Amino acid sequence: MSKRKKNYTTEFKTKAVELTYLQGNVKKVSDELGIPYSVLHRWRKESNKYGKNSFPGRGKPKLTDEQRGIAELKKKLRDSELENQIMIGF
Repeated sequence: MSKRKKNYTTEFKTKAVELTYLQGNVKKVSDELGIPYSVLHRWRKESNKYGKNSFPGRGKPKLTDEQRGIAELKKKLRDSELENQIMIGF
């Protein structure tokens, strides 16, 4: 029988990572929370790399603040170009 993957909330992941820094021991926290060490270690790496943009949810890309800003600007540019095309009648 295989183990079923658990879906942890963003808040849970964030708090678990914070706890590893408070206690200074990833292995101890993983044992206390019943999370595999490798999973908690990966969450910690992601948190260090992406900060508040970590753990975006299924199907959503992890982006740094700079990447997120660029994506927003590209969307605004596409929207403006579409508006211009509508205004001039293609």
